Amino acid sequence: MAQTVLTRTPSGAGNRKTWTLSTWLKRAGLGNNIILEANSSGGSSNTNYIGANFGGGFQLVLGGWTSNFLATSQFFTDPAAWYHIVIRVDTTQATADDRMRIYVNGAQVTSFSTRNNPGQNDDTGLNAAVATTIGKTMDGYMAQTILADGQSYAASTFGSTNANGIWVPNTSPSVTYGTNGFKLDFAGTGASADASGFGADTSGNNNHFASTNLGTNPSTTDTCQNNFAAYNSVANSSMTTLSGGALIATGNTASNNGNSDCTIAPAGGKWYWEVKYVTAASSSGTNYPNIGAYAVDLSRQPKNGGTLSESGYWDNGCSYKPDGSKFTNNSTASYGTAWSAGDIIGVALDLENYAIYFSRNGTWQDSGDPTSGASKTGSATNFTTVDGEAFVPAVSSYNNSVLQTNFGNPPFAISSSNADANGEGSFEYAVPSGYYALCTNNLALYGG
Repeated sequence: MAQTVLTRTPSGAGNRKTWTLSTWLKRAGLGNNIILEANSSGGSSNTNYIGANFGGGFQLVLGGWTSNFLATSQFFTDPAAWYHIVIRVDTTQATADDRMRIYVNGAQVTSFSTRNNPGQNDDTGLNAAVATTIGKTMDGYMAQTILADGQSYAASTFGSTNANGIWVPNTSPSVTYGTNGFKLDFAGTGASADASGFGADTSGNNNHFASTNLGTNPSTTDTCQNNFAAYNSVANSSMTTLSGGALIATGNTASNNGNSDCTIAPAGGKWYWEVKYVTAASSSGTNYPNIGAYAVDLSRQPKNGGTLSESGYWDNGCSYKPDGSKFTNNSTASYGTAWSAGDIIGVALDLENYAIYFSRNGTWQDSGDPTSGASKTGSATNFTTVDGEAFVPAVSSYNNSVLQTNFGNPPFAISSSNADANGEGSFEYAVPSGYYALCTNNLALYGG
């Protein structure tokens, strides 16, 4: 799935010596990510880029037309975390190290593996009358993104620490935007460069961006103030390719199945999510795709999968397969209705009573009742309980099969939006009473 890209070419130059960029982002993959780029057609002196590169880490880089200006010594590789990045540029400063500054989550970065300060009063590429691109190769999520043209601001202008000690965006930061400045909230849905588009500028400048590759649900519920689960790109199997904000798992081999594990592994509470079987495997066999959950601190499937280790992957866990069977503790048994491409599998994980239930297109299998509590009526399996043990939602893809997972932030179109009782998430089918979407707001309230 192609990344969403926003583009705008200013009609004239702004202040190329002094500007500040603030953005909030969550990475879904560890590839070379260009967050913002200003690039003339010749790619010469009107070029700047801000991003992460160097072999798939997240070494934040501020690049220029001949070389990189700054590259942090620190790497930022947590795929479950939102980061606030502020790039502060003022080449009029007499002190060379004050001409380009980087802040991450409110703190100024002071250690760099590369530091090539620009000359005093040098012009940068950003704010030239050249194409400006946001998210060129950004694999993940972005929230409030601001460019202040002609102003040098510290990170505290854009963010602050809330009562829970979390660095969060200032909803209405006191910012002078200047000629080419903008504020993008990514709330629209259209592709055009206008006030209703995904790239609408809400600063009052009307410096709107056009969008390409918007996808099904460009405005997600996953934000820096309420972080939803996704799959862990750092620990993902090499036999599975993640895309769509690390919510789509595609099996890329016919020889083995590869697992994708969730970034959130709750140890308590009741949780609900949905998985859409978009594309069936090219062939079947023992390595069917799997959907389910398992205990994280017991024997598990090695990273690269395989039939011989499948029993470890679902030991003290359970998966549901397209042929209708269930797999747990090295044993396959009949369970429910077979599923095929287009079906949506619901998963209800009860970590108060240690049971798991599966539905197919809204119907709970084997007459299961996720709200039955201690009786565990029709559960697919009952887990062995270990104090403090956490369970990780997971899928195992195989041979070109495509599984799209909705933890409340759907990567696929849904016909009827159903939230949980806390108003969180958007699901195709009703969330069972007492169950919640896997997001940080709910974890704080209902355990995990």
